[in-house]
Amino acid sequence: MLKILSIDGGGIRGIIPAMVLAEIEKRTRKPVAELFQLIAGTSTGGILTLGLTKPGSNGKPQYSAAEMIDLYEKEGKVIFSRSFLHRLLALGFILREKYPARGIETILQKYFGNTRLKEALTEVLITAYDTEGRDSWFFKSSEAVDEAGTDFFMRDVARATSAAPTYFAPAKVQTAALVDYYSLIDGGVFANNPAMCAYVEAIASRRGVKEDILVVSLGTGELTRPLPYIKIKHWGARWAQPILDIVFDGVSDTVDYQLRQLLPPAKDGSGRYYRFQVRLERDNDQMDTTAHGQIHLYKLLAEKLVQERGRDLDELCKLLVRNPLSRDNIANRQRVESIKNIRLGT
Repeated sequence: MLKILSIDGGGIRGIIPAMVLAEIEKRTRKPVAELFQLIAGTSTGGILTLGLTKPGSNGKPQYSAAEMIDLYEKEGKVIFSRSFLHRLLALGFILREKYPARGIETILQKYFGNTRLKEALTEVLITAYDTEGRDSWFFKSSEAVDEAGTDFFMRDVARATSAAPTYFAPAKVQTAALVDYYSLIDGGVFANNPAMCAYVEAIASRRGVKEDILVVSLGTGELTRPLPYIKIKHWGARWAQPILDIVFDGVSDTVDYQLRQLLPPAKDGSGRYYRFQVRLERDNDQMDTTAHGQIHLYKLLAEKLVQERGRDLDELCKLLVRNPLSRDNIANRQRVESIKNIRLGT
């Protein structure tokens, strides 16, 4: 069975899928990187993906899902911080991005250092959008192994995928390719839920291999706040941030619908597609609110989700540990060991 994990974008709300993953690691007693052959992420989901597949000194993942929760609890205020002067010059977010990049870049340097994309402990797929080439962009660890021009620093990949328009400036990612840099923004503008991208990638890269596919998709909260016609009909430029939320939410829901049709339960009744998502009530759907009370609320929502979907989690965890490594995953492990030996000079 080919096992795929996908993690949505959603800013600080990434603490929700991080907590679900911590529960999966607790129940299986295995790190996420050993449970899935392909992990896809957008924005905050991309940061989680890279964090959970970054190798430590012992060849195992440096961070557990529980440790990645700390990124939101302890580092959120640094990521989403701005001085009074920046707030004044930006006029909120009208004249420039809402937050300077200094905060998020400091945290990404802290967590990822000089680790490169090719070193990921399992295959990863991270989305972004190229503003100059005007095209969707996919960072793939499988390509980074063979093509030096696509082997970016993990910190740069994380910066690019999380450069949400109006929140952060585009990422200027240096490259060894013929062009000297790429201008990239948040992949959520076309794939806030990257599960379909991961599914298609798996099918395309394993052409001719008949293999069952299991997709686990983790959301960061479904929006429910209404936008009454009477209030929005004359918004004009005020649509800037609301339309981003609508795009992100709409894309996620559409992909969920598509995969439910493509991956119905197997003949034995076991699931082939699992989507874990919470509903966000009015005033609880911000991507950049770092107040302690708001973080606590997101953690409560994640705990409630784990409790309500306990049976599904039990079934899923059995599927994740029951199936032996596929030949693809075995090859990937060998690749990782080769990279590790190169780094150690052996």
